[in-house]
Amino acid sequence: MARTPLYEWTGEQYSFEERGTDWYWALGIVSIAIAVTSVLFGNILLALVILTGTGTIALQAAKQPRLHHFAVYDDGIAIDDNLYQFEDMRDFSVLEFIDTNQPPALSIKTNHVLAPHLWIPINGHDPVVIYEYVSRHLPEGLHEETFIDRITTLLRL
Repeated sequence: MARTPLYEWTGEQYSFEERGTDWYWALGIVSIAIAVTSVLFGNILLALVILTGTGTIALQAAKQPRLHHFAVYDDGIAIDDNLYQFEDMRDFSVLEFIDTNQPPALSIKTNHVLAPHLWIPINGHDPVVIYEYVSRHLPEGLHEETFIDRITTLLRL
């Protein structure tokens, strides 16, 4: 029997920012300088980790965001084909931003090891309606910007 979602929409999990060649050159120069310094101090392993991490950051920065399907069911929230049960979630918050280009988001902390934090942009629905429905199943929690969030914003990732 097919399940009918109460609310469903599509959206990108993050906003893509086009980076010019200057950004990649700066990333490369800084990482090579750190790697060379690391080699001069005799830490070749750290140099390899820095260069591998830089390559990963560059690939992630160039990747276009994928369009995801979000759905709210009576027993949980689905992202694409993955259903996260309300009973496996700790708390939630609906975040609205000053920047009107950024849609409101549903932030959920879960008990999953591989997905401890879900970030779901709310497109095409009133965030108050989503808040009211989810609040019947989960307690509201304080979801502040983390140190990692600040770093990714600073580096424009």
